[in-house]
Amino acid sequence: MIDKQILLEVMLENRQSRVIDRNISLDGFDRQVLVGVRRAGKSYILYGHIQNLIAKGHTWDEIIYLNFEDERLAGMNLSDMNAILEVHTRVSDKRPMLFLDEIQNVEGWEKFARRLADNKYKIVITGSNARMLSVDVAATLVGRFLTHEIFPFSFSEYLDIIGVDSKSELLSATTTNRALLMRYFEEYFQFGGFLECATIPVKRDYLTSLYQKIFLGDIAARHRGENLFALRVLFRKLAESVNQLLSFTRATNIVASTGTKIGKSTVINYLGYANDAYLILVVLNIADNITERISTPKYYFIDNGIISLLALDIHTSLLENLVALALIRKYGSKDAVYHFNHGIEVDFYIPETETAIQVCYSMIGSADTIERETRGLMKIGEKLSCLRRIIVTYE
Repeated sequence: MIDKQILLEVMLENRQSRVIDRNISLDGFDRQVLVGVRRAGKSYILYGHIQNLIAKGHTWDEIIYLNFEDERLAGMNLSDMNAILEVHTRVSDKRPMLFLDEIQNVEGWEKFARRLADNKYKIVITGSNARMLSVDVAATLVGRFLTHEIFPFSFSEYLDIIGVDSKSELLSATTTNRALLMRYFEEYFQFGGFLECATIPVKRDYLTSLYQKIFLGDIAARHRGENLFALRVLFRKLAESVNQLLSFTRATNIVASTGTKIGKSTVINYLGYANDAYLILVVLNIADNITERISTPKYYFIDNGIISLLALDIHTSLLENLVALALIRKYGSKDAVYHFNHGIEVDFYIPETETAIQVCYSMIGSADTIERETRGLMKIGEKLSCLRRIIVTYE
């Protein structure tokens, strides 16, 4: 049983302001779920929403915020969850709005969330594991919660974090300002958009620590991965292959080539675990044949910093990864962003806008490169309706 006095102390200590505006609104529906990789900034969205409520006249006596990563709440289980409401009555007789952070640490949390929803509580919950959206959990929460996928900070958000007004018209108005902007972009391009990484000088050390937490805590330990060496090799090869097709068979052969015995089913499981933990994102081949669609995917990482940590000489991969993240942020990760590979290759295709996109690090001074990149964009129109064609370069 959770010590209710400790629970009360945690509740009261969390009555503090830690706000970074992420421009993600939680208005319009009383029950919402935020999911995404660790340290993507989900908690700051909660803090920001809480501050907006207080600015509108609500008080902390109406608000419960708990982070289940707090070691004082370790071991809390489903039978303890009602204590949250009981302890709240010690400080207020008002009906609370609940903000429950990293709730996946409590086994069976979805049953508590469903009861709160059925009783018309306002509740926002976050988690760092896509299994929160598994078939069973989704069936429990269906019709009760809206879901948002949260990603590390975009470049404009990154600029705001480091104190640069991303909306300023002066941002690129002069040669000096443009040079400074490109310096910031190169930093973001290499090290990504995790919040803490933006504000500290030892970025690689931070990324190493975060990756180990995701790798060992959210993937290996949670799923009892026995072959850690094979798992490490797999993720390094994924980082080196961001701009390439990687079938299950090819991934298995690559890992096996290091002398590690591993089966295809194990590789498929490991890729699923990484996807569950939001370490990687899968972009499917747009095809009529469902087997072909699933078996020839491209894998991207949730943040460029992870790729820089795992691979070398990867500027083209970093650029394509950045484009993938921008598209997935805008259109969603489920049945919204594809690649095209049917005799010709096109990096991205967006059915909603009938847009085809190629990513090329540089096209300067290379007629062959220009011809190759444009050929695929022109030929895709023979297979799919295409209203717009774009080539993205680093510049």
